[in-house]
Amino acid sequence: MRQPSTKPIVLDGRTGEGGGQLVRIACGLAALTSQAVTIQNVRGNREGGRGGVTGAETTGLAVGSKTLTFSPRRPPTDLVQRRFEIKADTDAASALLVLQAIFPYVLFAGNDAGEPVVLDIWGGTNVHWSLSYEYFDQVLAPTLEERFGIRLERALKARGWNLGPRSRGHMTLTIHPVPRGATLRFSPPREYVFPESYRVRRVDASVVVPGASHACVQEELVAALGPLYPDADVEFRVVEDSGSDARWSILLVAHSEGGIRWARDSLFSMPKKPKTSRDRVIQAACAGLCKALYEETSLGGTVDEFLQDQLLSVQALAEGCSSFVRGGDPAGSSCMNGPVGETRMRREKTHEPFGHGSTHTTTARWVIGELLPEAEFYNKGDVVRGVGFCLQGS
Repeated sequence: MRQPSTKPIVLDGRTGEGGGQLVRIACGLAALTSQAVTIQNVRGNREGGRGGVTGAETTGLAVGSKTLTFSPRRPPTDLVQRRFEIKADTDAASALLVLQAIFPYVLFAGNDAGEPVVLDIWGGTNVHWSLSYEYFDQVLAPTLEERFGIRLERALKARGWNLGPRSRGHMTLTIHPVPRGATLRFSPPREYVFPESYRVRRVDASVVVPGASHACVQEELVAALGPLYPDADVEFRVVEDSGSDARWSILLVAHSEGGIRWARDSLFSMPKKPKTSRDRVIQAACAGLCKALYEETSLGGTVDEFLQDQLLSVQALAEGCSSFVRGGDPAGSSCMNGPVGETRMRREKTHEPFGHGSTHTTTARWVIGELLPEAEFYNKGDVVRGVGFCLQGS
C-alpha cells in the first residue's frame, strides 16, 4: 500500500447514489488508511436527512452542513480500548448503518494479545432504507464468516423501529480483528453448477408482526411460496410480536443447493383505514414479498441486490480476487468458478460510478476506487482484485 497523502481526497457527495452510503464508506476507509477525506455537497441527491461520523477530527459535522472533512488521527492498531458504546442520534437512525461506517476500522484493530473488539450499538434495528438485524444476522454476517473468515458474534438486545411508538434498539457485536501483519483472504465456495447449485431447497422466514396476525402471516407465506418453490421447505426462524400495528417486518432468505443465499424483506405499517380487509392486506403483502424473492433467485446470481454492495469494501481490502455476481450468465466470469487466469479479464476505470448492479453498488465501487486506488475492478465490476491490506502495528 502506498503512503497516505496529507492532502484530503475530495469527493462530490452528489455522485451516483448521492446519499449517506457514500459518506459511510468514504469515512470508514479513510479512518482505516489514515487518509483525510473531504466530501462536498453531502447527501446532495437527498432531501433533508442527517449524516454522522465519529472517531476522528472533523469539520462541517452538523445537521445541514454541505461539506465535511474527516481527518483520522490514529490507526486501528493504536486502539487500546476494546469495548465501545455507540448511541445513534435518533431512534430512527440505523444501528446497522453505524456499524457499516466503523466496520473496516475495527476489523483491523488487532492487538498483540489477540483480544476482540466489542461494540454496543444503540439505534434502529428495523428501519426504512437499511438492512434489518435479521438480514445482518442471517445473510451478511454468515457470508463474511464463510467467504473471508471474519469471526463475528452478535446478539440482539432490544429491537428499535422508525415506525410506531418510540423505541431504541440495542445490539452487541464482538469482532475478532485481523491479526497484525495478516491479510483477509477470500475462500471460494465449491464450484457452482447451473442449474443444480442455484435450485432453492429452503426458505427461512423471520416474522416480526403483531401477535394476533402470526398465524395468518405464516399461512399466507407458505401458500405464496409453495407454487414458486415446490421442492423447498419453509422454516420460520423468528416469530415475534412487534407490539404495534404500525410495525410489520418480514424477511425471507432463500438457500440454494450450492449454499447461495438471497433475501428480500418488507417493512410497513398496517393502514389505519384499509381500503380492503385486514386479511387481504396481509395476503397482498406476503404475495408481493414472495414474488420479489422469486425474481431475485431467478436472476442466476450468487448474491442479492443488497448483499452485493455491502461486500465491496471487504473485497477491496482482501488479498487477491473475489467475485459476487448478481444476475447475468451464471456460468460467466467469476473468481469463484475457476482461476482468474482462465477467465478473460477487462479492467474497468473507476473515475465515476460503474459496472453491474444497483446505484448503491456502482457508487460504492467509485468511492472505493478513490480511497483505495490500488484496488482493481474487472468485467463490469463483477471481479475485484483487492489490495491485501494489512497493518504491522506502531
